[in-house]
Amino acid sequence: MDDRVHEHAEILVDWSARVEEGDDVVVVVDEGAHDLAVAVGEKLGERNANMLTVYRSDEIERAFLRTHDGDFDENPAPELAMYENADVVLVLSGTHNTMGKADVPGETKQAYDKSRMLIRETRLGTDWISTQHPTRAYAQQAGMAYEEYRDFVYSAVLRDWEALADEMEKMKTLIDEGSEVRIVKENTDVTMSIEGRTAVNSSASVAYDSHNLPSGEVFTAPHATEGEVFFDVPMTHQGQHIRDVRLTFEDGEVVAFSADTGEDVLADIFDTDEGARKLGELGIGMNRGIDRFTDSILFDEKMGDTIHLAVGRAYDSCLPDGETGNDSAVHVDMITDMSEDSRMEIDGEVVQRNGTFRWEDGFEE
Repeated sequence: MDDRVHEHAEILVDWSARVEEGDDVVVVVDEGAHDLAVAVGEKLGERNANMLTVYRSDEIERAFLRTHDGDFDENPAPELAMYENADVVLVLSGTHNTMGKADVPGETKQAYDKSRMLIRETRLGTDWISTQHPTRAYAQQAGMAYEEYRDFVYSAVLRDWEALADEMEKMKTLIDEGSEVRIVKENTDVTMSIEGRTAVNSSASVAYDSHNLPSGEVFTAPHATEGEVFFDVPMTHQGQHIRDVRLTFEDGEVVAFSADTGEDVLADIFDTDEGARKLGELGIGMNRGIDRFTDSILFDEKMGDTIHLAVGRAYDSCLPDGETGNDSAVHVDMITDMSEDSRMEIDGEVVQRNGTFRWEDGFEE
């Protein structure tokens, strides 16, 4: 086994999830993530945690969804009980086929997502971390040789997370103290309020209220969005391609949308519920270990030259105590490339130009 798999597992268990002796840990294992699961099991054993392993497969889920009548029981008791009793949830993604559920009807996916909202909220109430093991399917989706892709993944994952957390704190402070964000580039001029919001320094650890490995973004929950935005980074949502998305916001909601590819997929997303047409997240990518787009939201949204906006559910960690943010059964991230002819402003001050932050070498006023 590649030694980097063991390093990945150690960061996941120690830095990211902060697993302690006696913790009840659910490990959700995709079909292609076996090696990482073995390494994680070893680390959990060394820490005298309790482990429950759950197998996940897109092919199995596809078979289930395509034959179901669509009238799903809400929050099946066994799965809900599992997460209610978990201290930590580790999700190890590693599919054999990134298009495994591409032919499941959109309305079936919507109904299934809605039926599992309490399960999702319960899982999100644990110290959960999602990560990805490099597989040939992901490499093929990224247009890379398998060995090349593994190097890419570990460049993003095996980082000095403490040092990156210190750097990202600069962006968190700017957002916490700001009132309005404006993003400007070709086909994009959009503003959103961040008044009263808190940013999350997402440095791949639950200690920072961060739940992805790799991570490397600062995000918050905007509101009162106005304007137009163009998302030029390709994405795949539940096995279906989406390309060149244009959204128009008025009074905080999407009032018009188009896409060169996957417009019907967007329509299904926006029809999920009322909250699906509002923003749940503004995220600024800051992980310089990610140097190319790979059609994987886990990596692409963390890239240092990007900003992403997510329609749907807002994270409570960005909201004042007692305040409820945008609620939805979906949370779908879309990315725009900020590397050329672009700027991000906070309260009229440029904090990122052409992908370079104002504290980095090469920043142009």
